[in-house]
Amino acid sequence: MREDDDRITLPVHVAGSGTLDRLVDTARDYAKASTAENTNKAYAADWKHFARWCRLKGAEPLPPSSEMIGLYLADLAAPTNGSPTLSVNTIERRLSGLAWNYAQRGFILDRKNRHIASVLAGIKRKHARPPVQKEAIQAEDILAMVATLSYDLRGLRDRAILLLGYAGGLRRSEIVSLDVHKDDTPEAGGWIEIFEKGALLTLNAKTGWREVEIGRGTKEQTCPVQALEQWLHFAKIEFGPVFVGTSRDGKRALDARLNDKHVARLIKRTVLDAGIRSELPEKERLALFSGHSLRAGLASSAEVDERYVQKHLGHASAEMTRRYQRRRDRFRVNLTKAAGL
Repeated sequence: MREDDDRITLPVHVAGSGTLDRLVDTARDYAKASTAENTNKAYAADWKHFARWCRLKGAEPLPPSSEMIGLYLADLAAPTNGSPTLSVNTIERRLSGLAWNYAQRGFILDRKNRHIASVLAGIKRKHARPPVQKEAIQAEDILAMVATLSYDLRGLRDRAILLLGYAGGLRRSEIVSLDVHKDDTPEAGGWIEIFEKGALLTLNAKTGWREVEIGRGTKEQTCPVQALEQWLHFAKIEFGPVFVGTSRDGKRALDARLNDKHVARLIKRTVLDAGIRSELPEKERLALFSGHSLRAGLASSAEVDERYVQKHLGHASAEMTRRYQRRRDRFRVNLTKAAGL
């Protein structure tokens, strides 16, 4: 349990009891679940790094000092001790982690204070770079990728992961968090329902609960719903996690849920095996693709009204959806000619 969770206690003037003590434990559990596990780890690491930096400078991290935090940000952008320079995005993330940690300790960090805001603005102006986006996996790419997979149990599973992730525009964490039914396991992030016309995924995503409809495809070999059904049938999965590990010989499904890193590794491996972007060196090809390539691929390939893509991906704004729409065939719409030039 994080140090911050232990700060949830009874008021000093209230006597403890069995019932109240159990409620404190429950409140701590809810506090721990208020942010994603990876976010919790990142925020804890941010605080540890800042606290150590303060000690080395002969200062204390508490209470918050806008002047010291401004100096800390400057040191992250232009280290004086030989440490690697951090990106602007990482520095902003560190600042968010500090703000969150201070809030857990009953303090408010004023990010608009001139000692912080002006330094951060200068860092952005001097060091900001265009965002590096992962390449979108196009429709022809995903077909080539699944074609590299065998039809043993492991291949059936990985085919279902790729096709379902692509058709659903799912994050890799959403793929592996699925259960067969609602309330099968406490750590699940959603469940599936299979109907005649397709599959309905109910997901507990970043923006809250959402439903994702995945219709059946035109070909059985590349239909995500068919792939899901085949995996569940041959793996004999009727309860619990949808995507689990397999035995070393690939003939038996295990009980343990897959880690989301499996999805990233699977994408990179099948990208190489399918020869996608083969004109590039292998290292560059591996760096181009990640789990996010599935979401970007759906957003870029689906020839439908943008609002349907936005709803499917669970984005709060059309602007966020447009960030995912990356096309190799640029200039599909020529507004210069349309304007008469």
